[in-house]
Amino acid sequence: MSIPKNVTKAQATGNDFVLYVDEDGQYDPTAREVEDICDRHFGIGADGVIRVTHPQYVRDLSAEQVEALQQEGAEWFMDYRNADGSLAQMCGNGTRATTRFAMDQKLVTLKDGEEFALGTRSGVKRIASLGQVQGLGEHVFRVNMGAWKIGELDQYTVTVNHASGKAQGTFVDMGNPHVVAVIEDAYSSLPVLADLDLTQPPMVDPEIDEGQNVEFVRIDEIDSREDHGEASMRVFERGCGETLSCGTGLCATAIVLRAKTGVDHWNVTVKGGTLRIDVTDNTVLLTGDAQLVADVAMR
Repeated sequence: MSIPKNVTKAQATGNDFVLYVDEDGQYDPTAREVEDICDRHFGIGADGVIRVTHPQYVRDLSAEQVEALQQEGAEWFMDYRNADGSLAQMCGNGTRATTRFAMDQKLVTLKDGEEFALGTRSGVKRIASLGQVQGLGEHVFRVNMGAWKIGELDQYTVTVNHASGKAQGTFVDMGNPHVVAVIEDAYSSLPVLADLDLTQPPMVDPEIDEGQNVEFVRIDEIDSREDHGEASMRVFERGCGETLSCGTGLCATAIVLRAKTGVDHWNVTVKGGTLRIDVTDNTVLLTGDAQLVADVAMR
């Protein structure tokens, strides 16, 4: 078994993970082991597995990548695997869960104003602990998700599980690929957000070779004078299916909403809770809760 006997279950706005510390690179899991532990009936159940280890023990990183991470101060790396065992470049909610876990394990101590430099396959992410924040949770973290790229608006057509109707989607690169479709407006003929059937992967045309996460978004309220908006979102994650939340997907959503409305600051509600996303030309900040659920001793 390439996963230690003692692991921790955590969740960040409903995106749930199995985490463990691998101090010296002993516990590099196989895809099958990840699938088994993430199984919600025969395993612990999770959207993914996070091995918290040092960059030099991550087998798919080059020596140059390891050196770059270390030079940016990333002593620890979030080695994230999707529930189907595949490697993932990034997970925004996972960075918050990892930071909460790292603090609990005494891997890092964060004082006011300090940031945790966490290595990921899409570079170093810097996370600050904000404590309790009204409307967001008791253990709230702000993640600087770094640079982003957006494609031309509405260049993809999105359909859902053979349902009649379609919506137009926009590509966003958050270190992993997203297509964001704004629905319940004049340009979408898909069912309303609550009625979407996301039991099967949405179809995206033209296809993206590596696959993508797909976000479906409804604008609920805009206050242009305050530069603030409210929206609701559902997400289908590649390698997982529909999840209660997706951090990079929330960021991609706010980026597309900004492009369409000019509003920079968004509160977005997903099935797992509400998060705040702040977008600038150069970066995006993701702020939300993270909780430790249980310590688990596996048989």
